[in-house]
Amino acid sequence: MNLAGNIWSGAVTVWDFLIANLIPVNLILSVIIVFFRRRDPKTVWTWLLALYFIPVFGFVFYLLLEQDFRKSKMFRIKEVEDRLRCSAQTQEEFIRSHDMELDDALADNYSDLVLYNLAVSGAVLTVNNRVKILTDGNEKFSDLRRELRAAAHYIHIQYYIIKNDEVFDSIVPILTEKAEEGVEVRILYDGMGGRFMPAGRWKELEKSGVRVAAFFPPFLGRLNLRVNYRNHRKIVVIDGRIGYVGGFNIGKEYISRDRKFGYWRDTHLKLYGDAVLGLGLRFAQDWNYAAGENLFMDERYFRELGKEGALDAASANALHLYEAESLVGIQIISSGPDTQSRQIRDNYLELFHKARHHIYIQTPYFVPDDAVLSALQIAARSGVDVRLMIPCKPDHPFVYWATYSYLGDLLHAGARCYVYEGGFLHAKGVCVDGCVSCYGTANMDIRSFQLNFEVNAVIYDIGTTECLEKIFMRDLLRCHEVTREEYAERGIAVRFREQCCRLLSPLL
Repeated sequence: MNLAGNIWSGAVTVWDFLIANLIPVNLILSVIIVFFRRRDPKTVWTWLLALYFIPVFGFVFYLLLEQDFRKSKMFRIKEVEDRLRCSAQTQEEFIRSHDMELDDALADNYSDLVLYNLAVSGAVLTVNNRVKILTDGNEKFSDLRRELRAAAHYIHIQYYIIKNDEVFDSIVPILTEKAEEGVEVRILYDGMGGRFMPAGRWKELEKSGVRVAAFFPPFLGRLNLRVNYRNHRKIVVIDGRIGYVGGFNIGKEYISRDRKFGYWRDTHLKLYGDAVLGLGLRFAQDWNYAAGENLFMDERYFRELGKEGALDAASANALHLYEAESLVGIQIISSGPDTQSRQIRDNYLELFHKARHHIYIQTPYFVPDDAVLSALQIAARSGVDVRLMIPCKPDHPFVYWATYSYLGDLLHAGARCYVYEGGFLHAKGVCVDGCVSCYGTANMDIRSFQLNFEVNAVIYDIGTTECLEKIFMRDLLRCHEVTREEYAERGIAVRFREQCCRLLSPLL
């Protein structure tokens, strides 16, 4: 009892000291925020604002939310770095010799973007790929279950969100059956996105032979000190033959069974060919950190590019619905707080600067940084047809209100903005000039550019991009266009709400 009293007395003394010296304490903490790390000035000012309105505790939030992983070695893939570097250097020489295996127009216009991705992360361009575009959750999971049943060697599954509902229930029996057959099955989920899954469910899977790992798992119940850093990637790789990447997570809302959202409109890509290796590398990198298992020691998962990568007849014939008619050039790119560059953001910037005719964007959240917003405004004012499509309803209200505040910047520059009213729009991607597209897990917001671990596919193919643009045009039929006149009629309360959320955009 005496010990408890001493602890309480000490806590009171510390609190009294903080209150009595609030101004100098805040000043010291402000100096730490400004000089502790180099970061974007807008983010610094946002944290200083938080510290001003929430003295002392604002700094506690800063310590919890603003960790720096860029110098950490925990995500390194040193076992394959030399091989990747060699492949990247070989391809860089190949491209600089103007002998790239792409359509001449694509090679001339986008070879510098390919070279950038090679230089920054060793993202090798593969050209012997086929793509199937999936826009409906029921179709996507039906397709996934069919491919899971056909797995012969291994299944690697990674999702940001995995919920304990009917969608997961439809997959679990297949995974356990495959594990019993000797197929290696691994499931990786984000500690934040999977926080509501009962621990017993994972244990049941592990007993059946399925290996499970959490990325940045919580401790002490659901407390997670890395809550601001989310592994937002959605990747499935089956036997190194087929890969999936896109916006769908595992949950009933993604098959349009949640009344709150109604129909769920998303975009997922099913890949065949060497681009699957890029997804496999990304999964292995995250799995190695989360599970403590080194997948790079097993050559089965990382065959050499160009070997065993050609599409067999069965794979080619299995494609249908928005099927690319020819082999497709793809680079798998990723970004996260562990990297110096913002590769996905930079790819968007390069595509916007290169646009000559049109830019079509679909994203559930539009909270751009200054560079992205400026690039879109310049494009629109230069006569490029810039169109942005966002959902009509929020799943994260503060982000949605911030999104709406940025519409005005685009509208005044001459862009056209649409609100999708056919359900909830969760598709994440960009199409430019009917030539190149970039789709995957990254939203068009600061969080995806800086804080989340993301992965996208850059597709250098006219046929695939035209298919994605046709889908965009089809979605326009279910949209309401926001005009400059309509936007100007927003009430004072709405504008105030939007501007408050916009001030917090670096933290959203």
